[in-house]
Amino acid sequence: MKLRLDLRLSQKLIMTPQLQQAIKLLQLSRLELQQSLTQHLMENPLLEELPTEADDSEAGSAEEKTEDAAVAANSESPDAEQSTVEERDTPDEASAAGWEEYFGSDRRIGGSESRSPSQDEFPSYEQTMAKATSLEDHLLWQLSFSGLSDRDKAIGRLIIGNLDDDGYLRMSLDEMVSGTDFTPVEAESVLKDIQSFDPTGVAARDLSECLLLQIGHLGKSPMGSLGARPGALKGSIVEAIVQHHLKDLEKRQYARIAKALDVTVEEVFQATKVIEVLEPKPGRPFINTQNYVIVPDVFVVKNEGEWVVVLNDDGLPRMRISPYYKQLMGAGESGSAETKAYLDEKLRAAQWVIRSIEQRNKTIVKVVSSIVKFQEQFFEKGVQYLKPLVLKQVAEDIGMHESTISRVTANKYMYCPQGMLELKFFFNAGLQRADQPSDMMSSVTVREMIRVMVAEEDPGHPLKDEEIAAQLLTKQVVIARRTVAKYRAEEHIPSATQRKRFF
Repeated sequence: MKLRLDLRLSQKLIMTPQLQQAIKLLQLSRLELQQSLTQHLMENPLLEELPTEADDSEAGSAEEKTEDAAVAANSESPDAEQSTVEERDTPDEASAAGWEEYFGSDRRIGGSESRSPSQDEFPSYEQTMAKATSLEDHLLWQLSFSGLSDRDKAIGRLIIGNLDDDGYLRMSLDEMVSGTDFTPVEAESVLKDIQSFDPTGVAARDLSECLLLQIGHLGKSPMGSLGARPGALKGSIVEAIVQHHLKDLEKRQYARIAKALDVTVEEVFQATKVIEVLEPKPGRPFINTQNYVIVPDVFVVKNEGEWVVVLNDDGLPRMRISPYYKQLMGAGESGSAETKAYLDEKLRAAQWVIRSIEQRNKTIVKVVSSIVKFQEQFFEKGVQYLKPLVLKQVAEDIGMHESTISRVTANKYMYCPQGMLELKFFFNAGLQRADQPSDMMSSVTVREMIRVMVAEEDPGHPLKDEEIAAQLLTKQVVIARRTVAKYRAEEHIPSATQRKRFF
């Protein structure tokens, strides 16, 4: 075997930690970005949140900074604008040797080191909200007042702990008591007690049992709910339908149910009215339906006849290098070599975070401006004028890669005259037009047309998918029946059979 030494020249793209951080910041949602910046403020002592009272004084510096940036942009060559994040990530740029130069060129005025006491005294809004009662708490509270023995209460807590959010017991009793000293017979007995708790129908093992529990409750009600006398629903058509014909009822096959039960269709209709008011999910009132407010990342407004994209940085922490450390490091009083190396590392990280946020904001505005240019008719006239658009078109328009456009449009929202919209909303496929084969119509527009057709149809004779496709063709939209079925399912519109109303 002969040993050789070869010299090879190759190019490799290396993802530095700083570049990975910039990419990660780019695809973060607004809430995630807020949490990430807060984490950076906690971990890096050289980063400091700009105090609110210093905003005014910083505004002047910001204007100067903007003017300087404009002058610098004019003096830069066009090639400089194409520089990537990787090219700016040079170790020499943020080295410790450049501290004095960096701090000397920083015109910002150092603010106070401590936050105003009034900012930390009051609890957050979330801390002042009362905690909603869960289904488990509600059932445990009833269990504590029941006359069951301690052993039965222990089984009851086991059952309650295995209920899902809808209030159903999805596992078998044998499986539930396995690994304990309880028996399935004991669990069955306690389960019947829990099924008598509020809300009615809780702890059922399937839909049929849940509805039967509620029917039994109606029959025992002294008020005669729904006009039924106590016990009137026992052995009634209602009970028979729930026990044996729920599948037929789902498909609205009333004639088939009437034939199987040897009753008239009108009697089946009357029984259906009773079943419609039953609750298929007893745990629904206890489900946490807390709504989260979506804060837009950008605003699109019309100013003097032109659409303008405005970045929304309200609520995000504004960061800067700590004036204390600037003074300390600028005066050469950073201590030992180990301390100096630590501060050097934190300084580079702080500079990179601030620069990454600025680059992220510029990229978002750039991408949204391109979207507005492609979809200007939508902003003017509405969803009927939304055009088919793909990531590649925007990427070629602003000179970026498609993956960057995908990251920018992920989890970002825009507020415009048409409402609050996710940036992904503007990217959709197109369908061919019958009158203009070279032109395409947005799939979002076609979905909206299908939704309007279904909303305006006759409930007694709902439109089938073939009929919807035929009506769309009269509106110059070429679409197949299976595509209509696909769009209808995506809009959560049931089939014509399920939409049909008999009474």
